[in-house]
Amino acid sequence: MVQLRIALAQVNPVVGDLEGNCDSVVAYAREASDAGAHLVVFPEMVVTGYSVEDLALRDGFVSASTKATHRLAERLSAAGLGHLPTVIGFLNRKEGAGARFGQPSGAPQNSLAVLHRGRVRLVSAKHHLPNYGVFDEFRYFVPGHTLPVLRLHGVDFAFAICEDLWQDGGPVAAAAEAGAGMLITLNGSPYERHKDDVRLGLCQRRAREIGAAIGYVNMTGGQDDLVFEGDSLIVDADGELVARAAQFEEELLVTDVSLPPAEDSADELTQAGDFRIVRYTVSDQPAAPYESRPPVLTPRRDPLNDLGEVYSALVTGVRDHVRKNGFTSVLVGVSGGADSALTAAIAADAVGPEHVHALITPGRGADAGALERAEDLIKRQDLIRRLHPTDGLLDALESAFDSDDEGRAALLAQARGALLTALSRQEGHLVLATGNKTELATGMCAHYGDAVGAYAPLKDCWKTLVWELARWRNAQEAGADGRPPIPEASLERRPVSGWGVLDPAPARPEYEVLDGLLDAYIGTDQGVAALTAAGFAPDLVRHVVRLVDRAEHKRRQYPPGPKITRRNLGRDRRLPITNRWMA
Repeated sequence: MVQLRIALAQVNPVVGDLEGNCDSVVAYAREASDAGAHLVVFPEMVVTGYSVEDLALRDGFVSASTKATHRLAERLSAAGLGHLPTVIGFLNRKEGAGARFGQPSGAPQNSLAVLHRGRVRLVSAKHHLPNYGVFDEFRYFVPGHTLPVLRLHGVDFAFAICEDLWQDGGPVAAAAEAGAGMLITLNGSPYERHKDDVRLGLCQRRAREIGAAIGYVNMTGGQDDLVFEGDSLIVDADGELVARAAQFEEELLVTDVSLPPAEDSADELTQAGDFRIVRYTVSDQPAAPYESRPPVLTPRRDPLNDLGEVYSALVTGVRDHVRKNGFTSVLVGVSGGADSALTAAIAADAVGPEHVHALITPGRGADAGALERAEDLIKRQDLIRRLHPTDGLLDALESAFDSDDEGRAALLAQARGALLTALSRQEGHLVLATGNKTELATGMCAHYGDAVGAYAPLKDCWKTLVWELARWRNAQEAGADGRPPIPEASLERRPVSGWGVLDPAPARPEYEVLDGLLDAYIGTDQGVAALTAAGFAPDLVRHVVRLVDRAEHKRRQYPPGPKITRRNLGRDRRLPITNRWMA
C-alpha cells in the first residue's frame, strides 16, 4: 500500500466572481501544500460558482471560465504551487461541437480540470446530467464521455462530478474497470434535511462496489435558494468512514490514506466500456516516507434532533445572500408572532444584531399584546428599533374603498409592506420576508404585505417547524439581556387565518394536521383520492387542495429562500397559474 496525503477543499465560491474564486483556490492550495498534501481537490464549478443557470448559455461567460482556468494553472505555478496537482471544477465548452437539435447552444460542459506545473493537464466533463428537482442540467450542458485518471506516486486516482456518483454505471463503473485506487468526486450538492446520512451511505456503497476508496468534496455556503453544507468525506475501500469535514463551514480536510499501487503501466489512452480514459502521470515512484497524522472526524448532530442543522442552513442562506449581494444590513417587520421573531433571530445570528433593523408598526387595528411582544423581542436580541405608525397609510387606503375585518387586516399588513419597501429604498437595507411555507402553500400570506422582501428565510419551513426551530434557538445561547431571544408569548398557537377564503370551508385543523396534509400533497403529488385513503378527511383534503392550487400566482411573486426539504415551493415544484385541474 502507498500512503498519500489528500486535501479536500470545502470552499464557498460566489457565482460570477471568477477572479475571487480563483484567489480562493490559490489560498487553499497554499494551505494544502503547507500541510504536506500530495493532491488537493476543489468542488464542482468552483471557478464560476454554482449554479450558474442561464449564464452557461452565454458564450462570453464560457470563454471567461476557460481562460480563468488556464490563468489559474499559471498563477499556481508562479506562486510556487505548480508541484501540487490541483483538481478544480469549471465551465468548459465541448470542442468541435456544432449546433445540435435539442442540446444547449454553444455546447457548454460542466467540467473538471487537473492543473499541474502551470498547465491544464486533464479535462473531463460530467456525464450524468440531473434534470429533476432544482436541477436543469439538460438545459445547460452537454454530457461528457471520458474518465480522467491521474497517476500520482504510483497510485491511480479517477475523478467524476456529483451526479456521476449517484447514478449506477457511467464513470463509477469505468473507474472500477480502470483499476483506480481511489475515486474522488467534485460536488455542488444542495442541502436537504437528513441528506448527510444518505450521502454517507451512498459513498460507502460505491466504495464496496468498486473496491476502491471514495473521496467526496462538496462546496459550502448559500446561493439564492440553495444552501450547500459541505460535509466532505473520505471512506476506504471497505466503506469505513475515514475522515469527515464540518457542515456549513469552509474547511480544508487533510487526510492520510493508504491506497494500492497501480498494477499496469499507464497507457496514454485506454477504453473502459463506453468511456475513453484519459491519463496523466505525475510520478510512478512512491512518496517519500512521512509521519501520518490522525484523521479529522467532525462530530455529527444528534441523530434524534436535526433542528440545529436546519437552523444552521437557514443562517447560512441569509448570511451569504446578504454578503454576496453587497448588503450590510437587513430590515425585518416584527409583528409579535413566531414567524417574524424567528426571522429576526436568524438574521441576528447571520449578520449580527447591530445590522438588523426591526420595524414596529403601531396604529389602528394593531394588537397591543403583539406590539409588546415585538418590543420585547427587540430588547432581548438588541436589534435596531424602528418605529413607524401606520394610521396615516391606513386612512388613505380606507378612504378609497370599504373593507371588512379580514380586508382591514390585509391592509395593515400591506401598510407595513409599504413602509418596509420605502425604508429599503431610502437606506439600502435588504428586506427579509417573514412568511412560512404553510402560509405560502395555502395563500394565507397577504399580497404585498408579509410577502414583501428580497429573501425569505422561512420559505421552506412549515409552521410547525417554525415553532420547533424557535424553541430550539431559545434553548441555546441566551439573548442580549440573558433571556431566550424569542419571547415565549410569541410562540402561542393561533387559529389558521384566511381559512374561510373559500366557501364552504371545513373546520380549521390543528397545524400538525394541516402541515402533514400539505407535505403529502406538495411533497409527493398525491391526489385527492390518495390523500383521503391515507386518512385525511375528504372535505379537508378538497379544501386544502383548492387553497394550494388557487395560490400559485402568489408563490410566483414570493422572494427566494433557503431550500431545506426535498421539495420546496420554488424550482422543485412548477405548476401553471391558469389551471382548472382538480387533483
